[in-house]
Amino acid sequence: MTTLEMLKPDLQVEGIVPNQIVTIISATMIGPDAVEIIYRLPNGHPDNQLLYRDSEPGLRIIQETKRWLFDASGELFRLISEAYRIHLAYLFDPLLAVHTSLIEPLPHQIIAVYEEMIPRHPLRYLLADDPGAGKTIMAGLLIKELYARGDVRRCLICVPGGLATQWQDELWLKFQLPFEILTRDMIDASRTGNPFQEKDLLIIRLDQVSRSEELKDRLRTTDWDLVICDEAHKMSASYFGDERKETKRYRLGRLLGGITRHYLLMTATPHNGHEADFQLFMALLDPDRFEGQYREGVQEIDAADLMRRMVKESLVRFDGRPLFPERRAYTVNYPLSPEEHALYEAVTGYVRQEFNRAQALESGGRQGTVGFALTILQRRLASSPEAIYRSIERRRQRLEKRIQEEQRQQRTAGLIGAADVLDYDDEDWAGLEDIDEEELHALEEQVFDSATAARTIAELQAEVDTLRYLEKMARDVWNNGEDRKWTELSVLLQDNPHMIGADGQRRKLVIFTEHRDTLTYLTRRIRTLLGREEALVTIHGGMRREERRAVQDEFLNNSDVAILLATDAAGEGINLQRAHLMVNYDLPWNPN
Repeated sequence: MTTLEMLKPDLQVEGIVPNQIVTIISATMIGPDAVEIIYRLPNGHPDNQLLYRDSEPGLRIIQETKRWLFDASGELFRLISEAYRIHLAYLFDPLLAVHTSLIEPLPHQIIAVYEEMIPRHPLRYLLADDPGAGKTIMAGLLIKELYARGDVRRCLICVPGGLATQWQDELWLKFQLPFEILTRDMIDASRTGNPFQEKDLLIIRLDQVSRSEELKDRLRTTDWDLVICDEAHKMSASYFGDERKETKRYRLGRLLGGITRHYLLMTATPHNGHEADFQLFMALLDPDRFEGQYREGVQEIDAADLMRRMVKESLVRFDGRPLFPERRAYTVNYPLSPEEHALYEAVTGYVRQEFNRAQALESGGRQGTVGFALTILQRRLASSPEAIYRSIERRRQRLEKRIQEEQRQQRTAGLIGAADVLDYDDEDWAGLEDIDEEELHALEEQVFDSATAARTIAELQAEVDTLRYLEKMARDVWNNGEDRKWTELSVLLQDNPHMIGADGQRRKLVIFTEHRDTLTYLTRRIRTLLGREEALVTIHGGMRREERRAVQDEFLNNSDVAILLATDAAGEGINLQRAHLMVNYDLPWNPN
């Protein structure tokens, strides 16, 4: 409580004049219980008053604070000033993201980001440079530059499944952008049940989200500053007559375009040769301009202002030298041995027969599953004797187990029950090249469990008998060592002058195969051929990312390691530019 003795000159006091604060000019005590004060009103006019003890409860001294104090932490002030300077750094450095990232940018990358994309508000753009132009680098520069300018806080990246970890690694290692990958564990652990709302920097897998209505519903309730779609040509649609066919991926692309301010599509193959399909694709960026079905000779729409495409021949370094050296590719043809040819014809006949039986099935899902299982056999037949032998062996074992289960059920008239069929349509099967190796391997194993066109136990037993015969043929080829494909590779490794450098040492060589059985087979044979265990290292989809990086480092930096043998997993986030020699042991196989 304020007492009479506390009233001093220059103090501001409330309670002397109703609803006003006055400033004391002088205060003189009159006896022990009264004080005479002279004060100044807020309008500057002076006045005086005699106060007694009973006035004390209504008095309150206003503590005047100085507007500017210089007693704060100097270290904290320096940090705040530095943070504000960095926040405005782009005003003084027009290439801020370039100078604060661990990259060596190329001319076409700087032009794409700073001359083509950043000036557009909002950004709706298709980046369609040739493979190898560094579209991931351009995307990272764009994100970091817009982030530094305060234009982007929430960014979503949509990529095929096999590229998710590569994007995450490159954005962190080169740009220090801490993106997270959407996983089932992240969804389950989400506090709100919607991880799209909780994460500001997120990478999603194209097929994981496009096939899930639940995830799309959650995504639809969010909004983003920037969405980037890699391999965007997979978001395709087309016309059959006057009917518009939209894939699940295309519908996801349209959804993403509606929940973001900036939208960037990236692909090296924007045009499939059909102008109508291309116009549908461009409608993801500008649905108004590309509305309706394309009519040749009637509807001609120029998309040049929405996209950029540079071919490899146009890409140069700062000194004008071509970015890409000449690429020389050769195809090695070889004749099959009589035993291999007989096995090839026998397996092909089995596949043809089972395909025909599958066509008679009423279930469309079962037809697709059977067809996919038979396609797996064809792929492995073309890969190596071990791959086809092990595949036939596992299929025969699974169908024998299926017969035993059906016999225990004692079904009427020998009919077999329908196995669990994957809920995959033609579009899903066509997109299998987008899933990573481990997922594909697990899917193939699951398909083998249920993929048969047999409708009775007798038909199933007949198929098992055929598989047993094929298995014996494959085992004989495998045991006899009759493998002309391997013979060609061994000649290449031993006799080709390109394999040996000027110093007499083996040059680094990368060999790709699609199948893990073939990888095991080649590992054994190549190490035997070279006579050194350490001369070859392997990468496959069953290895953790850290293990793959360790193998990559060993291959690049250890002179004793000459050959890297890898399945497709080696292409997921691992750069191997140190080696300029490469062998594709298997042709990439598309069942379409």
